[in-house]
Amino acid sequence: MSSSQTALDSNQHKPAVSKKDARKALIASLIGSSIEWFDYFLYGTVAAIVLNQLFFPSSDPVVGVMLAYITFALPFFIRPLGGVIFSHIGDKIGRKQTLVITLSLMGGATVLIGLLPTYEMIGVWAPILLITLRCIQGLGIGGEWGGALLLAVEYSPKKKRGFFGSVPQMGVTIGMLMGTIAISIMSLLPDKQFMAWGWRVPFVFSAVLVFLGLWIRKSLDETPSFKEAKESGNIANVPLFDTFRYHWRSVLIAVGAKVVETGPFYIFSTFVIAYTTTYLAFDRLTALNAVTFGTLAATLMIPLMGSLSDKIGRKPVFIFGAVGMMAFAFPYFYLLSLGSTLWLIVATVVALALFWAPVTAVLGTMFSEIFSANVRYTGVTVGYQIGAAVAGGTAPLLATYLLNTFYNSSLPISIYIVLAGVISIIAVAVTKETRNRELD
Repeated sequence: MSSSQTALDSNQHKPAVSKKDARKALIASLIGSSIEWFDYFLYGTVAAIVLNQLFFPSSDPVVGVMLAYITFALPFFIRPLGGVIFSHIGDKIGRKQTLVITLSLMGGATVLIGLLPTYEMIGVWAPILLITLRCIQGLGIGGEWGGALLLAVEYSPKKKRGFFGSVPQMGVTIGMLMGTIAISIMSLLPDKQFMAWGWRVPFVFSAVLVFLGLWIRKSLDETPSFKEAKESGNIANVPLFDTFRYHWRSVLIAVGAKVVETGPFYIFSTFVIAYTTTYLAFDRLTALNAVTFGTLAATLMIPLMGSLSDKIGRKPVFIFGAVGMMAFAFPYFYLLSLGSTLWLIVATVVALALFWAPVTAVLGTMFSEIFSANVRYTGVTVGYQIGAAVAGGTAPLLATYLLNTFYNSSLPISIYIVLAGVISIIAVAVTKETRNRELD
């Protein structure tokens, strides 16, 4: 019998986790995840408004934006590699040590991006170094998400697992919110100062947040599920092999479910900034503020949706969000086309808070519940990161390409969002409800 099957069949009694330890793990998971995503989203926020000019100069502005988005997309294809490396460590050595490494990698790369000389200073080495640091970020974030998620889920009470699993997902929006606010504040500078040094300040300042996150994570104990697996000897020799041998269906489900969570998100939160400022004549601050309102509203909605999934199930909450995003794909761009700041904010809030939040709130918990403890880090990470690579990093690039190919029409982008929803609904529909499943 495989070690994975043994884990699934295990009925050993788990010692109760104290409320204090559970709360501490939840806070550590949220803070660490927020810092990681803050570092990551800083790049996405400035890619099309700064880096295209300073690191990828071109006589054609569209070419510069697309080159910047290619560097935005590249780490998404590095993330699965980082996921494989760090999930192996997480399933073999432990969640805690892995999370310290990933945060250190991510933070170091982010600070160095803020210190990089531009193309005008060092020529072609500027984009080469930028791409290298983005790849290092990709490695770090590739292993971060699964660890932060399991830190919360494996400490959670069964009846609150949906809520606990949703809290690390708040790190995505909190990180993006911090990144957007930071760039919005620096955007108050005159353009010359902002382009010269203002955009760099949030990148360098992130070093303070990284040290805070490392201090919090080092004070944690290992998760109960991993300690039990280690004490019983139920540790996979090569977690990746066991994952694909015994859990390949779950990996495919995770990849498919991730599509609607990640592709539309980067349309609504990252691409929209370049789209509204380049094609619809909105100013940069207005676009950034709309995303800020949307991410703030989504941050508040995520734990509510996680708690709701503890009452009615993961699948109903997920499918509601996915269907809503599909239905809103066409009205979304119509509202943007009205040229009104109010409707820009409304469209962004509805897209992110009403429809994306339910999907992302239950995603991690649902993934955790379909893998056994000895390969859980690997399973949730590989599925999540492959889905992110396929649909996430390519979304702004693909959207820009579609706009230029179809004469600035947003219709193909709306169709893309609908197709993403169809793929994910099919993936979730073929799996059983996991709300009442025991975690081994």
